[in-house]
Amino acid sequence: MARTPSTMLPLGTPMPAFTLPDVVSGDAVSSHEIAGAPASVVVFWCNHCPFVKHIAPRFVDFARGAMERGVKVVAISSNDAAAYPDDGPEAMAELATADGYPFAYLYDESQTVAKAFSAACTPDFYLFDGEGELAYRGQFDGSRPGNAVPVTGEDLAAALERVLAGEAVGDDQVPSLGCNIKWKPGNAPAYYGG
Repeated sequence: MARTPSTMLPLGTPMPAFTLPDVVSGDAVSSHEIAGAPASVVVFWCNHCPFVKHIAPRFVDFARGAMERGVKVVAISSNDAAAYPDDGPEAMAELATADGYPFAYLYDESQTVAKAFSAACTPDFYLFDGEGELAYRGQFDGSRPGNAVPVTGEDLAAALERVLAGEAVGDDQVPSLGCNIKWKPGNAPAYYGG
């Protein structure tokens, strides 16, 4: 596992367009469906990463509460399922069902959506405002596996509160840290060093 930080896509970037399948329902979910919400959270996620597993229960709770307030939340896995079958659509659907994901869990088989977001790690969080512009990108909170910091989600939660209040989040944002996205051979983007 490579400890990889977020690339920190520039604030104000419009939400990249995408249409991806939800591994549970089989329905296509598009960026257009979520961009009109008061706020939208897109997280690059996967099944096997210890950084994701570390925060998953708290993130599910966070997402459920945010969605009850009209916020749209989706998780996207872009990992190479041939090399990492635990991150393939069937295993994704099993985990989402078992853990009660309230959000759509989308599969980016081509990895083009991860590239459009300049995603680098799992988990990698992106919060867009009601205009569909990037207001926050970075960590859920300061907790990491083994560092004894409680998982609270305070960084993302504070950013969401500001967005819902119509306020600027500010640019003092800490990158997320996690496992690198598992790029298909020859597919790693230039920003990743590929």
